[in-house]
Amino acid sequence: MDGQMSTKWPIVKYENGQLNNTDDEIVTEFPLTIHVNNDEFATMVCSPTHFDEMVIGFLASEGVIRTKDDVKSMNIDKSKGFAYVDLHANQITSQQYYSKRFIGSCCGKSRQFYFHNDVRTAKTSTSTTTITGKQCLDLMRKMQKNSVVFQSTGGVHNAAICDSYGIIVDRSDIGRHNALDKLFGHCIINRIPVRDKVLVFSGRISSEVLTKAAKIGVGIVLSKSAPTDLAIKLAQDLNITAVGFIRGSSFNVYSHPHRIVEN
Repeated sequence: MDGQMSTKWPIVKYENGQLNNTDDEIVTEFPLTIHVNNDEFATMVCSPTHFDEMVIGFLASEGVIRTKDDVKSMNIDKSKGFAYVDLHANQITSQQYYSKRFIGSCCGKSRQFYFHNDVRTAKTSTSTTTITGKQCLDLMRKMQKNSVVFQSTGGVHNAAICDSYGIIVDRSDIGRHNALDKLFGHCIINRIPVRDKVLVFSGRISSEVLTKAAKIGVGIVLSKSAPTDLAIKLAQDLNITAVGFIRGSSFNVYSHPHRIVEN
């Protein structure tokens, strides 16, 4: 079974001019070290849930695997915090390039900021999906309503893969990248096509988040927070519609607005 995402912790709370002893709900952290073909590959600090999805999604986003059929076996030792993955192929992505900067000759385009592995795995969207403004607002409300751990702790990021009408799968994690990897892994394991889907996210749309969305393969990213300038440049370059500041009854469309239509 997965571990608990939060735990009770005794605290002293200051309120209305007084200090009182009480308990607070605190998110839990769990280090998981991934071994691929007997070699240590990465350590992830995460919420202790949906380990299999996160590992599969992370390895796919790093270009180590493409489908779940590339994985010969996977064993997760939750008591010690290790995931052991054996691939059918003997070679994996060279760690010479893992998380190392790639400077390309892209005529000033934003892709020159990708890491080496990102160059191979980030996809230019071919999505023809459109959604209405009302659907954007509704999807954000539905994701936030489902975010029970955030409501009790305020300490996790939330993300969801949706179609135009509702949430297909949602995940929460202390790490924003982990939440997205869990979604990616779920879609890979269950063979859910994502080209026509929408990614809804609780946090800021950074360049890393936008790149992760491109790796997943969605064409629309919705966020209740702000984007960065590099994220917008990447979204323009990768044909992804980036929507931010979804709050109340309004939002901003920062790139490829043709996918957002009036109600």
